[in-house]
Amino acid sequence: RPLTPCTRRARHKRSLQKRLAVHRALCPSTLIERRREGKKCGRKRCTSNRNNHTLERIVKQNPFKNVGEIHKEWTAAGVSASRTTTHRRMQDMGFSCCIPCVKPLLNNRQRQKRLAWAKDKKDWTAAEWSNVMFSDESKFCISFGNQGPRVWRKRGEAHNPRCLRSSVKFPQSVMVWCAMLSAGVGPLCFLRPKVNTAVYQEVLEHFMLPAADQLYGDADFIFQQDLAPAHSAKATSTWFKDH
Repeated sequence: RPLTPCTRRARHKRSLQKRLAVHRALCPSTLIERRREGKKCGRKRCTSNRNNHTLERIVKQNPFKNVGEIHKEWTAAGVSASRTTTHRRMQDMGFSCCIPCVKPLLNNRQRQKRLAWAKDKKDWTAAEWSNVMFSDESKFCISFGNQGPRVWRKRGEAHNPRCLRSSVKFPQSVMVWCAMLSAGVGPLCFLRPKVNTAVYQEVLEHFMLPAADQLYGDADFIFQQDLAPAHSAKATSTWFKDH
């Protein structure tokens, strides 16, 4: 039987329904034609591009607000939208609710010194880094559920200063010292809550030196530590010269 224009449209409609994986009763001809032409379906959005820019500015000004607070501030700016619409617009912009990374609060001078150190070491080879023993103390919080507020950010903004939650000292925790290098890790040393110069020197004497003898032998190596008061004290510097 020859194909008429109506038959061609009917066959095209059935094939399009299969590709779109929708039921025939839920796919009227107007919807199929609009999707075939690449047009969006449904009602017109209740917010304009200007409203969306306002929402993005509100989120970036303080990304630690929850959806309700952001929605309240957005509607106060003259936008008529529901809380669900606010959440959906934020997701369309690429924002997702995440647990913020925690970094020490640094001033500009400290940031410049860290950047200079990184630039000085950026061309080191793997063989040079294998001669470095990294060490540090770390606090492990005893309690749980204290992650704090979440932050709205986009992909790639995890370490953006406005998306970081500054860490605070002296929570209820346990202190542990350890060292690591390319050949392995040193023993764990559990410390008292406050690490002074005498305690740190005992750690170096009874934990760091035996680990260095075991992992490096008689070879030269670099012992890396940060500038904590117990690390940079004159008595500690004297200990390093003596050993």
